[in-house]
Amino acid sequence: MTTPRDDDAHLVEHTVDSRQVFQGSFLRVMRDTVRLPDGNTAQREYIQHPGAVVVVPLLDDGRMVMERQYRYPVRQVMVEFPAGKLDVGEDPLVCGKRELLEETGYTAREWARAGVMHLAVGYCDESIHIWFARGLVLTRPQLDEGEFVEVITATPDAFLAWCRDGRVTDAKTLATVAWVQNTLSGAWKLDWRS
Repeated sequence: MTTPRDDDAHLVEHTVDSRQVFQGSFLRVMRDTVRLPDGNTAQREYIQHPGAVVVVPLLDDGRMVMERQYRYPVRQVMVEFPAGKLDVGEDPLVCGKRELLEETGYTAREWARAGVMHLAVGYCDESIHIWFARGLVLTRPQLDEGEFVEVITATPDAFLAWCRDGRVTDAKTLATVAWVQNTLSGAWKLDWRS
């Protein structure tokens, strides 16, 4: 086994041509021609996405706020953490606060940024910012028109069991497992702020 090199030049592809194939309300499909590291060219088709935020809301009693929502592309109800799309130029924390309130009715006294993830790097440039929220105060959900969400809670053990047994299959929610386990155990520290 070798360690990664510091220089990535031997792996980088360079754009030769870029064309938009489709423009939706917030997604764009692109088809690019790239020059490969060996000098040959190839086609790359991918989706441009504005990015998103996922929030891990922690109740004072140790449970986490989650939601159940029907997701049309997979034709099933998914168990997820609250999340939402970034508006153009929007700060991820502002988005996280908005989505938590809109979808669950909760506000939070403290927030901590955990990191960022890329879920489908083979065909999409979407990045999802992970935020934790605590000191939750329940108001009332402010769902967007046409949005239907059932707010639920889960203990960390129940959440992990749902991930293990396939009840949770949403990638952004599954990707938070490492953060949830390590943060709650104290192995990873978060920088909480009001």
